[in-house]
Amino acid sequence: QVQLVESGGGLVQAGGSLRLSCAASTRTLSTYAVTWFRQAPGKEREIVAAISAGGSGTFYTTSVKGRFTISRNNANNTVYLQMNSLKPEDTANYYCAADLIYRGNLATAAAVRTRDLVSWGRGTQVTVSS
Repeated sequence: QVQLVESGGGLVQAGGSLRLSCAASTRTLSTYAVTWFRQAPGKEREIVAAISAGGSGTFYTTSVKGRFTISRNNANNTVYLQMNSLKPEDTANYYCAADLIYRGNLATAAAVRTRDLVSWGRGTQVTVSS
Protein backbone atom coordinates (compact mmCIF):
# COMPACT_ATOMS: atom_id res chain seq x y z
CA GLN A 1 0.00 0.00 0.00
CA VAL A 2 1.17 3.50 -0.75
CA GLN A 3 2.00 5.55 2.31
CA LEU A 4 1.82 9.29 1.87
CA VAL A 5 3.41 12.03 3.96
CA GLU A 6 2.65 15.70 3.47
CA SER A 7 4.98 18.53 4.40
CA GLY A 8 5.56 22.19 3.74
CA GLY A 9 2.73 23.75 5.66
CA GLY A 10 3.13 26.61 8.07
CA LEU A 11 2.09 30.11 9.04
CA VAL A 12 2.27 32.74 6.34
CA GLN A 13 0.90 36.22 5.84
CA ALA A 14 -1.77 36.92 3.28
CA GLY A 15 -0.21 37.27 -0.13
CA GLY A 16 2.59 34.87 0.71
CA SER A 17 3.48 31.50 -0.74
CA LEU A 18 3.99 27.95 0.40
CA ARG A 19 4.98 24.77 -1.41
CA LEU A 20 3.43 21.59 -0.13
CA SER A 21 4.91 18.18 -0.85
CA CYS A 22 3.25 14.79 -0.87
CA ALA A 23 5.91 12.10 -0.66
CA ALA A 24 5.14 8.46 -1.29
CA SER A 25 6.84 5.45 0.19
CA THR A 26 6.73 3.47 -3.03
CA ARG A 27 7.04 4.06 -6.75
CA THR A 28 3.51 2.84 -7.27
CA LEU A 29 2.31 6.40 -6.70
CA SER A 30 3.11 6.96 -10.36
CA THR A 31 0.23 4.66 -11.29
CA TYR A 32 -2.34 6.77 -9.46
CA ALA A 33 -3.88 10.14 -9.89
CA VAL A 34 -3.30 12.33 -6.86
CA THR A 35 -5.80 14.66 -5.32
CA TRP A 36 -5.11 17.40 -2.80
CA PHE A 37 -7.90 18.06 -0.31
CA ARG A 38 -8.26 20.55 2.47
CA GLN A 39 -10.45 20.75 5.50
CA ALA A 40 -10.90 23.63 7.88
CA PRO A 41 -12.39 23.21 11.37
CA GLY A 42 -16.16 22.99 11.18
CA LYS A 43 -16.16 22.80 7.41
CA GLU A 44 -16.57 20.01 4.89
CA ARG A 45 -13.62 18.53 3.07
CA GLU A 46 -13.08 20.08 -0.34
CA ILE A 47 -10.95 19.26 -3.31
CA VAL A 48 -8.20 21.75 -3.99
CA ALA A 49 -6.44 20.27 -7.02
CA ALA A 50 -5.88 17.01 -8.85
CA ILE A 51 -3.31 15.63 -11.23
CA SER A 52 -3.43 12.63 -13.51
CA ALA A 53 -1.04 9.70 -13.12
CA GLY A 54 1.20 10.85 -15.94
CA GLY A 55 0.97 14.48 -14.96
CA SER A 56 -0.51 15.78 -18.20
CA GLY A 57 -3.91 16.56 -16.72
CA THR A 58 -4.57 19.00 -13.89
CA PHE A 59 -7.69 20.35 -12.23
CA TYR A 60 -8.26 23.16 -9.76
CA THR A 61 -11.22 24.18 -7.73
CA THR A 62 -12.46 27.61 -8.72
CA SER A 63 -11.28 29.38 -5.59
CA VAL A 64 -7.61 28.49 -6.16
CA LYS A 65 -7.42 28.65 -9.94
CA GLY A 66 -4.62 30.95 -11.05
CA ARG A 67 -3.01 30.91 -7.60
CA PHE A 68 -2.15 27.23 -6.99
CA THR A 69 -0.19 24.86 -9.22
CA ILE A 70 -0.12 21.09 -8.84
CA SER A 71 2.75 19.09 -10.29
CA ARG A 72 4.41 15.75 -9.84
CA ASN A 73 7.81 14.15 -10.17
CA ASN A 74 7.26 10.44 -10.61
CA ALA A 75 11.00 9.81 -10.52
CA ASN A 76 11.04 10.75 -6.84
CA ASN A 77 7.47 9.73 -6.04
CA THR A 78 6.41 13.20 -5.02
CA VAL A 79 3.49 15.49 -5.83
CA TYR A 80 3.69 19.21 -5.15
CA LEU A 81 1.20 21.97 -4.55
CA GLN A 82 2.63 25.44 -5.09
CA MET A 83 0.39 27.97 -3.40
CA ASN A 84 0.79 31.64 -4.21
CA SER A 85 -1.18 34.74 -3.25
CA LEU A 86 -2.49 32.95 -0.18
CA LYS A 87 -5.62 34.24 1.49
CA PRO A 88 -6.92 33.76 5.04
CA GLU A 89 -9.70 31.57 3.63
CA ASP A 90 -7.02 29.12 2.45
CA THR A 91 -6.36 28.24 6.09
CA ALA A 92 -6.95 24.50 6.53
CA ASN A 93 -5.33 21.12 6.95
CA TYR A 94 -4.15 20.01 3.52
CA TYR A 95 -3.73 16.36 2.67
CA CYS A 96 -3.06 14.37 -0.45
CA ALA A 97 -4.58 11.11 -1.58
CA ALA A 98 -3.66 8.46 -4.11
CA ASP A 99 -6.85 8.36 -6.13
CA LEU A 100 -8.25 5.69 -8.41
CA ILE A 101 -9.97 8.43 -10.36
CA TYR A 102 -8.40 11.46 -11.97
CA ARG A 103 -10.77 14.25 -10.94
CA GLY A 104 -10.34 16.36 -14.02
CA ASN A 105 -13.74 18.01 -14.08
CA LEU A 106 -16.41 19.32 -11.74
CA ALA A 107 -18.46 16.13 -11.95
CA THR A 108 -15.71 13.80 -10.76
CA ALA A 109 -14.50 16.37 -8.25
CA ALA A 110 -17.94 16.44 -6.67
CA ALA A 111 -18.31 12.66 -6.51
CA VAL A 112 -15.46 11.57 -4.26
CA ARG A 113 -16.06 8.26 -2.54
CA THR A 114 -13.79 7.03 0.20
CA ARG A 115 -13.39 3.72 -1.60
CA ASP A 116 -11.84 5.59 -4.54
CA LEU A 117 -9.00 6.80 -2.34
CA VAL A 118 -6.26 4.19 -2.10
CA SER A 119 -4.49 5.98 0.71
CA TRP A 120 -3.99 9.41 2.17
CA GLY A 121 -1.69 11.16 4.59
CA ARG A 122 -2.37 12.94 7.86
CA GLY A 123 -1.99 16.33 6.30
CA THR A 124 -0.05 19.51 6.86
CA GLN A 125 -1.53 22.63 8.42
CA VAL A 126 -1.60 25.85 6.45
CA THR A 127 -2.45 29.02 8.33
CA VAL A 128 -2.74 32.33 6.53
CA SER A 129 -2.89 35.46 8.66
CA SER A 130 -4.53 38.65 7.49
